[in-house]
Amino acid sequence: MTGRPPLPIGQHGNINTKEIAPKVFQARCRYRDADGVTRLVKARGKSRNAAETNLRKALSGRRRDNGVALTSASRVREAGEQWLQRLAERVEAGDRAPRTLATYRSAWELHVVPGVGELRLREATTSACEAWLVALRKRVGPSMCATSRAVLSGVLGYAARMDAIPTNPVRDLSPIPGAGRRTRKPRAMTADERAAWLDWMDTRVASNPGRPGDRPRREMRRSDERTLQVAHSRALGDISRLMLGTGCRIGEAMAVSWDEVDLDAGTVAIQWHIVRVQGKGLKRMEGAKSEAGERLLRVPSWCLEMLMRRRVDPDSGYPVFPDALRGWRDPNLIMRWLRWSRDEAGFGWVTSHVFRQTVITVLDEAGLSTREVADQAGHTRVSQTQSYMQRKVASDRAADALEGLM
Repeated sequence: MTGRPPLPIGQHGNINTKEIAPKVFQARCRYRDADGVTRLVKARGKSRNAAETNLRKALSGRRRDNGVALTSASRVREAGEQWLQRLAERVEAGDRAPRTLATYRSAWELHVVPGVGELRLREATTSACEAWLVALRKRVGPSMCATSRAVLSGVLGYAARMDAIPTNPVRDLSPIPGAGRRTRKPRAMTADERAAWLDWMDTRVASNPGRPGDRPRREMRRSDERTLQVAHSRALGDISRLMLGTGCRIGEAMAVSWDEVDLDAGTVAIQWHIVRVQGKGLKRMEGAKSEAGERLLRVPSWCLEMLMRRRVDPDSGYPVFPDALRGWRDPNLIMRWLRWSRDEAGFGWVTSHVFRQTVITVLDEAGLSTREVADQAGHTRVSQTQSYMQRKVASDRAADALEGLM
């Protein structure tokens, strides 16, 4: 005679409810956790239904905490919630960027859940996912289609790893036409364009520092408006100079503090980047954007002159480009200022990434090797070599080539 078989992992037994005090009910059942141990789970409520509802909520939370209980009968929505929770944990650990989580969560809520969220995992077949993708292409562009497909692939791949489904059906979906295609060809600024851009920044932005509704306008009411106007224009011009003198990204430029600038040696250490985390505000994250992004760059003399002009205590952690409240400046706000400035200046095609493209183009034209250019830009991959990411100090030839940029 054999004993009763154990509960499957992540499943519960019968729910029993009884009144333990006047208008106090207790619901309880046995639940088998991820470690294989069956435990008694209890919950209370003012009625039988309330007690059972609270118990089911507790069981649902227990499943999420344990990362189990995904079966072929689970819904895609449940698997997605667990997958996003693990992605959020990786963001907290610094393994993934907060913007990635925000982008994936948005695609999940707007496009994946409405299309396939209520399907059982066993129903999320390749044909069902293909039908969802075909319908999605008619409503959104190739880029959002690709992002939504990546999210669904992550969710169903996670479900496959949890043994809820045998394989990830998204891997066999048809390609998305136009996905990954460049919508804008790279364009670098010429010498005349660089001079015109900085001249306009230095002479005209101060006369019209912001539009109504911009955060800088609200900050101007707190202090002398003219002083902040000049600071605004100077910040935009100086940020452009730092990016043209180093090739760093906008988030990396905003994260530079004075203790990472060596005015005597003429170097700037790129070690951090600023991001906006939803619900938490600005965050200075350790490590540059890519694996090879942490680097020490020697800057050309015209960029060093700008840093010396802005100089404060070189041993402090004070931002090189602080906001009006002396905190970290939001890269998104700087990009907004740049978009407004480029339209006013007649440079409608300029973005913050154009400065980076300009630096890479100038270095390439100067005859630097691809490895040296990659070290300067902090890229992870180059076609000629795979070992470049080990180098953290870029070649001095990069600064020498950028010397004549202005």
